[in-house]
Amino acid sequence: LSPSSAANLRPGAEQKVVFITARVHPGETPSSFVCQGIIDFLVSHHPIAKVLRDHLVFKIAPMLNPDGVYLGNYRCSLMGFDLNRHWANPSPWAHPTLHGVKQLIIDMYNNPKINLEFYIDIHAHSTMMNGFMYGNIFEDEERFQRQAVFPKLLCQNAEDFSYSSTSFNRDAVKAGTGRRFLGGLLNDTSYCYTLEVSFYSYILGGPTSAVPYTEEAYMKLGRNVARTFLDYYRLNSLVERPLGTTPKTR
Repeated sequence: LSPSSAANLRPGAEQKVVFITARVHPGETPSSFVCQGIIDFLVSHHPIAKVLRDHLVFKIAPMLNPDGVYLGNYRCSLMGFDLNRHWANPSPWAHPTLHGVKQLIIDMYNNPKINLEFYIDIHAHSTMMNGFMYGNIFEDEERFQRQAVFPKLLCQNAEDFSYSSTSFNRDAVKAGTGRRFLGGLLNDTSYCYTLEVSFYSYILGGPTSAVPYTEEAYMKLGRNVARTFLDYYRLNSLVERPLGTTPKTR
């Protein structure tokens, strides 16, 4: 895990950054398990994780609302704020975690050596099943189509992720969310998503075959999110395979 071996961490190197946040809503505990799955995979000795570390920089804020989590709140911070509605103008006094993370993102955005390519905010959903994403709507049709690539790839990698439940919107009530605000701030090579995962189950096969989520299943979704960056950046050929194994045929 030595950073000196990664070309993207050498002084002056251009960096492709994936920024991930979770638990802005304290009661959405599944988001922490998904985020844990991402972290555990990325710091592991798995060959895919090594390739990802060599080519990408992951910035992860696993808990945006620590005081709300500590107090056992469902949605709000200690001061009663839904932090996911204050990205446009967070107060360093009232929304300190949001203010700090937003400032870090802006600093990276203004750094010519950094390409902030993904922002993913992890949540849990109380009524929908499966994992799915929310994305943004753009006037540029090509950008809008490119935005759909990552969730489509994730759908191929994760049996519990539903592309059909994934949607792209610009609802006014969501204007203060990280996904919406950063989608309007960052340039057209950056993609911002909300990753939602069901509180209770996912569907396999047919509409009646619901499988209850477990902590391990949430972490597996996190691992599959991380793996999908390998496909997105077409780095598959760089993964070292153990000797004596043959490629699987589809």
